[in-house]
Amino acid sequence: MLGTLKPADVEDFLNTQVVGRIATHADGETYIVPISYAYDGQFIYCHTNEGKKINMMRKNPKVCFEVDELKNMGNWKSVITHGLFEELKNKEERNAAMHILLNRNLPLISSVTTHLGEQWPFEPTDISEIKGIVFRIRITEKTGRFESTSKSPELPG
Repeated sequence: MLGTLKPADVEDFLNTQVVGRIATHADGETYIVPISYAYDGQFIYCHTNEGKKINMMRKNPKVCFEVDELKNMGNWKSVITHGLFEELKNKEERNAAMHILLNRNLPLISSVTTHLGEQWPFEPTDISEIKGIVFRIRITEKTGRFESTSKSPELPG
């Protein structure tokens, strides 16, 4: 069965995943990269360093963000969001976003890029000590699709 995810399923999926892909476009170039994230029901929050994606989003804040899960070719889910990049430079907003990122559920085996700060998994006394850029995506649209199949299609002959 191929179908559209219900709004509650879209929300649940965005809340339970850890890595998505952010697509940017600026100066005639499109760029897509994976990034770890946290979702609070309104915004997608990310932490990163200076680089190509940040430069492109500063030029054109319109982004697309995709999250998927592939169990096999007949069993998958995908959520696509569109929104606006907002760099969080204000200390209170940045710290609030860092708390959301620090409190997300991560897999038991994670990576350096999901560890925020040298004291990870513990929160530092001063969260503003964590270096890097914090941004959020103000979501303007969300859609989700899925396929669920219990067996492979019959081969001819």
